[in-house]
Amino acid sequence: MQLEEKDELYEHYKFTVDKGQESMRMDKYLLNLIQNTSRSKIQYAAKAGCILVNGVPEKQNYKVKPEDQITILMPNPPRDIEIIAENIPLDIPYEDDDIIVVNKPAGLVVHPAFGNYTGTLVNALTYRFQEEITQTGEPLRPLLVHRIDKNTSGIMIVAKNEEAQMKIAREFFNHTIERKYWALVWGDFEEEQGTINAKVGRNLKDRLIMTTFPDDSEHGKHAVTHWKVLERFGYVTLIECQLETGRTHQIRVHLKSIGHPLFNDEIYGGDQILKGTTFTKYKQFVKNCFELMPRHALHAKQLGFIHPSTGKPLFFDSDLPDDFKAVLIKWRTYAKNKGDILFD
Repeated sequence: MQLEEKDELYEHYKFTVDKGQESMRMDKYLLNLIQNTSRSKIQYAAKAGCILVNGVPEKQNYKVKPEDQITILMPNPPRDIEIIAENIPLDIPYEDDDIIVVNKPAGLVVHPAFGNYTGTLVNALTYRFQEEITQTGEPLRPLLVHRIDKNTSGIMIVAKNEEAQMKIAREFFNHTIERKYWALVWGDFEEEQGTINAKVGRNLKDRLIMTTFPDDSEHGKHAVTHWKVLERFGYVTLIECQLETGRTHQIRVHLKSIGHPLFNDEIYGGDQILKGTTFTKYKQFVKNCFELMPRHALHAKQLGFIHPSTGKPLFFDSDLPDDFKAVLIKWRTYAKNKGDILFD
């Protein structure tokens, strides 16, 4: 067996059944091979179409045969952390028995981890679900299928049962999820739109941050971001980013790599005045913008996916939060008054 890829939220396995393997139910066979899983998880994965045998989805009762080519996608939620239910207010645009859609504010961490064991989205959802139970009689718990950074605002989806988690994880893995972000970045663009195709991985000197790597590098994972200009302000630009892949800090790292870091992104250099004039008034203007929006200017604007039970497409659009709106108003006013850009 070969672990093809391991991300924060899923593991992707690919392997070939031994030539001498006797006939055996697939769920039993995989249970002996994959650590930290259960037979029910494997059965949910099969039901969700996350297990392929020779390129074809198969159910859990499939009998494995010698030299079968098997691939499996398994959601891999964080472990070994006790989740404490906390009454934290949430903006919930949509909820049913399978999923919950959250409009996450900036500053809210998604999942407890080192340095943030409480006060997270998962703590809040655990509190919201504490009166609910699953079909097997266990307490309902939030199951993550993706994340957005602490200081990124916007729309995200959380599963409420393992079958929904598996199906949505498959959509993310197959890149069929529609995800669009709005970002305010430093500098202007010559073109109206473009694509950034650069591997993303952890910085070799500082594991807490990410960076890009050349295509022929053994480091990093394939990552693609499409962007287009929404509004130009001269020294900064409002753009839309559509993710084809979903690597950690992908948008932030990709934009930095082409010389357009996010406005006020302290990790990737956007919290400095990178474009503009040397006038004291301009420096004060930018400082005022930083104070209005004391975090990087990135918002998860739109999310589209296929509902795991009904099979119907769902689409959600999240309004920009007040801090983002306020900074855009300031830049529009500045650009208009200074003549950096012509308005109709």
